[in-house]
Amino acid sequence: MPVSDFLEDLVSHLPALQLLQQVGYEYVTPAEALALRGGRKSRVVLESILLDHLRKLNQITFRGESHDFTEANLKNAVDALINVSLSNGLIATNEKAFDLLTLGTAQEQTIDGNKRSYTVRYIDWEEPENNVFHVADEFEVERTASHELRRPDLREAVEEGISQHLRNQRTGEIPGLFVYSQLLGSVAQNGGKYATIGTPMKFWSKWKEEHTGDMDVRLAKLINTPLNQLVRGQTQLDRMFENRKPVVVAKMKEIMTAGERLPSPQDRLLYCLFRPERLLEMACRFTVFDKNAKKVARYQQYFAIGETLARVTKAKGDEQRPGGVIWHTTGSGKSLTMVMLAKALALEPTIKNPRVVIVTDRVDLDRQITNTFRACRKSVEQAKSGEHLVGLVANDKADIITTIIDKFESAASRHELRDESSNVFVLVDESHRSQYGTAHAKMKQVFPNACYIGFTGTPLLKKEKSTATKFGGFIHSYPMRQAVEDGAITPILYEGRMSELSGDQRQIDKWFDRITKDLSDEQKADLKKKFRREEELTKTSERVYEVAFDIATHFCENFKNSKFKGQFAVSSKAMALKYHRLFEEIGAEYPERKVTTRVVISPPDTREDNETIEEKDIPEIQKFWQEMMDEFGSEKNYLERIIEHFEKKTTPEIIICVDKLLTGFDAPCNTVLYIDKRLRDHNILQAIARVNRLFDGKDFGLVVDYRGIFGALDEAVKKYDALSEFDDEDLEGTFTNIAEEIAKLKERHTNVWAIFGSVANKQDLEAMQQHLRHEDVRQDFYDALNEFSKTLQLAMSSAKFHEDTPQETVQRYVTDLKYFRNLRAAVKQRYNEAVDYSEYEDQIRNMVDKYIGADEVKRIVEPVNIFEVDNLEEELEDIDGAAAKADFIASRVKKTCVEKMEEDPVLYQKLSEVIDEAIQAYLDKRLSEEEYLQKMFAAWEEAKQQGSSGVPSELRSDPEAKAYFRLLQAGFEKVVADERDDLAAIAAETALKARKAIDERKIRDWIEKRDVENAMRNDLDDLLFAVKGRYDLSLSGDDIDEMADGIIQVAKRREAES
Repeated sequence: MPVSDFLEDLVSHLPALQLLQQVGYEYVTPAEALALRGGRKSRVVLESILLDHLRKLNQITFRGESHDFTEANLKNAVDALINVSLSNGLIATNEKAFDLLTLGTAQEQTIDGNKRSYTVRYIDWEEPENNVFHVADEFEVERTASHELRRPDLREAVEEGISQHLRNQRTGEIPGLFVYSQLLGSVAQNGGKYATIGTPMKFWSKWKEEHTGDMDVRLAKLINTPLNQLVRGQTQLDRMFENRKPVVVAKMKEIMTAGERLPSPQDRLLYCLFRPERLLEMACRFTVFDKNAKKVARYQQYFAIGETLARVTKAKGDEQRPGGVIWHTTGSGKSLTMVMLAKALALEPTIKNPRVVIVTDRVDLDRQITNTFRACRKSVEQAKSGEHLVGLVANDKADIITTIIDKFESAASRHELRDESSNVFVLVDESHRSQYGTAHAKMKQVFPNACYIGFTGTPLLKKEKSTATKFGGFIHSYPMRQAVEDGAITPILYEGRMSELSGDQRQIDKWFDRITKDLSDEQKADLKKKFRREEELTKTSERVYEVAFDIATHFCENFKNSKFKGQFAVSSKAMALKYHRLFEEIGAEYPERKVTTRVVISPPDTREDNETIEEKDIPEIQKFWQEMMDEFGSEKNYLERIIEHFEKKTTPEIIICVDKLLTGFDAPCNTVLYIDKRLRDHNILQAIARVNRLFDGKDFGLVVDYRGIFGALDEAVKKYDALSEFDDEDLEGTFTNIAEEIAKLKERHTNVWAIFGSVANKQDLEAMQQHLRHEDVRQDFYDALNEFSKTLQLAMSSAKFHEDTPQETVQRYVTDLKYFRNLRAAVKQRYNEAVDYSEYEDQIRNMVDKYIGADEVKRIVEPVNIFEVDNLEEELEDIDGAAAKADFIASRVKKTCVEKMEEDPVLYQKLSEVIDEAIQAYLDKRLSEEEYLQKMFAAWEEAKQQGSSGVPSELRSDPEAKAYFRLLQAGFEKVVADERDDLAAIAAETALKARKAIDERKIRDWIEKRDVENAMRNDLDDLLFAVKGRYDLSLSGDDIDEMADGIIQVAKRREAES
């Protein structure tokens, strides 16, 4: 068994099985699991266990007496669960299964002549001990597209496990296994992540237990308690070891007797998420379906809701329940927390007839939250007016009501409206803007005994905190620093550009030279006229043109033709339209700076915090609004269609807005926010959070400020007047000056070169490529290059970097990047590695092309399968040098040896050794480049022909018999002392007989049937003992067992791959 598998078994697999058994799971061996599936690997439900569980869990109470369900009804319940169809996709099917698991299924039954429907429950969600929990390993499932098998497994790297989960969920793989999945984990000894089905890799999360108490003490006791309980006549430990190789069992027993071990990160994750009571809680209370996605709570959502429930259930009788404030930083799932809290309140058995009222202060936010509830399948009523709200409150039928604060005030002012229930929960979104003012008095007037819970995505101002205390204080906090650390949001980088456009003439000239590098002299002269006219009256227009040109240049150089988009916040509706026109003009005159934009504003009669209100602007705004209504039909369609195109289509690339979309706008592709308006306090934090959502390839959100909100950002964020009303600790981690990240560029550049420290001539490409021969060294190079290239890409987007860095230094960085990228392309081809199309690849290549030209940039190509080509020399034409060609062949053949080792161990071990010896001989200069290449051609031919040279002719067309022949010949030669020339013939004859013995015993899924394997082993033992006697071979019993084991392992491996 490979060393890596051996180690994983010891440090990860077996400890995981041990802990799960200690917390209440029963271990099912691979053979038992297959038998419980009727011997069919296409099935995933253990039907007999399910049926037996349903018998024990379900009873019908009729007129005070208990009755059993009929076997037919229980079988119908089993069928209802296992027959859910995947025809509508995995998420929809999983949702159907979830409904069955949580709600049960209705079955008709006649008792004493009365025919009624009764619910069969699959799970007792309230009493975990009434359920059964099983754990299995080596659980192979047949793919839907073939007879090939997949086996979910613990992996050495957490990301590998996640990748395996994502692959297995695809159509054509084993999606059937995930139909019933509620919580998925990818764990390794040093940690892990969790998610649910359909979760992209970037959203898999770490778990942090917030209230650990004596958890490690309890864990230590669990993992060090012997598995001595008897299960079907065997101890738990013996059952776990039953299918393991003797060497693994011996080593594990040695580890277990060496002394107690400490809890590992893997132990903590398994205990925190997969112990029975927590698993049921996460599945039932903390899982929602949101549109076409399934979502499970992150740890901060779980603990916020748990602490809220603990607080509100303290009240006795009809006394008012205490509320409070939940601060979860914008972008970390605050709206979903509200949905999950409403669900948890609805499911809380100690609260009778709970009603939830969601209050916001913006129409679009109200609509967003309403849609989120509906998408999560919660019955919700959206108050369309004050009168409608009155009706919803009065009729007491709506479980969840959403409204904006204005409708609340209107309803309370015009009606004697009161609901005195203490089971009303008022959840106030962005509560700092409404709950703590006069609006709170209006809400208290309508719901005097309600529990008030405020939500905020930004920290509270100092003056708000004292008021918040009146409502219970903070329930739970999740600040931006923690969210960034957890990877729940991306960090935000800030760059101020005001000084560059309003500084002295030297600064302005330097900026102008940089952004016009690609223009002709005539174009530069024309542009200067637009930037710097003498008339004072046009100065404002000049500045606006400069900002527009700078944004167009910045976006096109850094985000054009990528999946990333931008947002531009401006001071007024009139200014939004002006910028939109300027972007169109700049794009028409300078096509390389063409940026597509859309303006998103509220209707003209909506008052906003504009910096200027001039009558002359109004006709233009009204005309624009009418054009939008003609195009989209309504304000709702106008907003939704533009946002939809922004998120899903190539245009618009930038949305221009005033106040709208600076809150509640959650587009993950939104990566850069340009600001040309005054912002303070919450408005700043809300605005910059528009670019902190996770997205593929997005390492940070970028804020580019043309108003100098934070000047040069050369002090701590807390020192700036715009944020002076917040407490210092609440602002930690809000954003980082882009200069701090760029300051790492020199070190990261050095780190790449440091990998080649032992290479004497670093301009010798052959020496550089040979230095990267070993995979771990290549990976270090790739990681260092990735860090350097992304930091340089960021630096090249920064005006300050160009202002402070000599041009020759910039040129050196870009030239080195091109050199390293070409080197990477060469070694990926030379050592036959798969291409990784990273999100930044095109952007970085465009940057290199722009600064030093696009000539001779080597592109990485997909590796070729050299065993599927007829003329290998033609495939090697693009690789320079005999040694590089030889390395290319060696790496491919070597990988084949690793992949196919168990199919023909003698052949592939020998080939692997031949390659290693040839490589070493070349490095020792005992082989020339040409000699090295010829040896690799020979190895390729041998691998392609599956080792037919030296094999008797009667075996050459039978790969399996050839593998047996080599095993037998090696076994015979090892024990026969005298030289004999008949061993090859004896091995050939025996191989054919062994092949026949194996084939005669084969049945469907035989590799999982121990009795079949034992029969094969007996037949092989008989055969080998007969050969021993007939040909006078000095074979011991151990020798015969070793050869028989080898043949069976080859047969099993080839069967699994067939």
